Amino acid sequence: MSLDESVRQEITDTIESNEVVLFMKGNRRSPQCGFSATVVGILDSMLETYHTVDVLSAPHIRDGIKTFSSWPTIPQLYVKGEFVGGCDIVQEMMGNGELYEALGLEPVEVVQPKITVTDVAAKALAGAAAEHGGGGRELHLSVDATFQAHLSIAPRTPADVEAIVEGGGAGMTLLLDPMSAGRADGIKIDVADTPNGQAFKVDNPNAPKVQQMSVADLKRAIDSGEAMELLDVRTPEERAIAAIPGAVLLNETEAARIEGLSRDSKLVLFCHHGGRSQQAAEQFVSLGFTQVFNVVGGIDAWSQEIDPDVPRY
Repeated sequence: MSLDESVRQEITDTIESNEVVLFMKGNRRSPQCGFSATVVGILDSMLETYHTVDVLSAPHIRDGIKTFSSWPTIPQLYVKGEFVGGCDIVQEMMGNGELYEALGLEPVEVVQPKITVTDVAAKALAGAAAEHGGGGRELHLSVDATFQAHLSIAPRTPADVEAIVEGGGAGMTLLLDPMSAGRADGIKIDVADTPNGQAFKVDNPNAPKVQQMSVADLKRAIDSGEAMELLDVRTPEERAIAAIPGAVLLNETEAARIEGLSRDSKLVLFCHHGGRSQQAAEQFVSLGFTQVFNVVGGIDAWSQEIDPDVPRY
């Protein structure tokens, strides 16, 4: 079947303008088929960012990409302009290590993580496995590049690593992909009450955390010209009363800009006394940023300890 030239150009432009592109059903946050979900899980475990194209919302791309690549199924992965393959091939490449090379990543050392599962969590997981497992489907834990954890039930793959499960879940089979295994040692899985009922709670000691910065340390960093994003999370009205030179008010536009930065960018946040900036800092950590600092005492401490000309309020 011939491919319309405008569709060909649209696909070509997408592939050439993104280092990693996954043509899939649904999107990264909400895959709409099991095969797409599998590839997303693999890529999430290896990469912070990559581009996805939802072929369900673009029928011309859904048909066109099959002709473009001479590949009959979705999803389809392209890396650095080259077609890699579909779900089975991506899984195989993950298992034999070739996917690391294709993505320009150093192969990870496969570790067998120790994971503690509490009694109540073990009971809930066993119930989920009994209800949704079978047919080769087993419990999986994935930990993506932002250290967000996800529990699922899926078929075992050749690349999966079996965790050493301790606590109430001792003897339980819990599988992880190699990248997740390296991020999961020491995890504790429990159950917590939420407004929507009980949910699994995963405590990962390896996850980045908000670090605390004194106003004296902030002053030294500013004076030295250290590269950082100094973010003021107060209201415009508060900023009009008192401000720290060089700080940027964190509005929606600035938040979108920050989210597009490299995840190792240094973010320093402050508010009036440090409470609101702590909450905002935790949000950036949840997005995968690894150097996030909250200024202890906020601008009030800055006024008292660094610059008395900055008004207190």
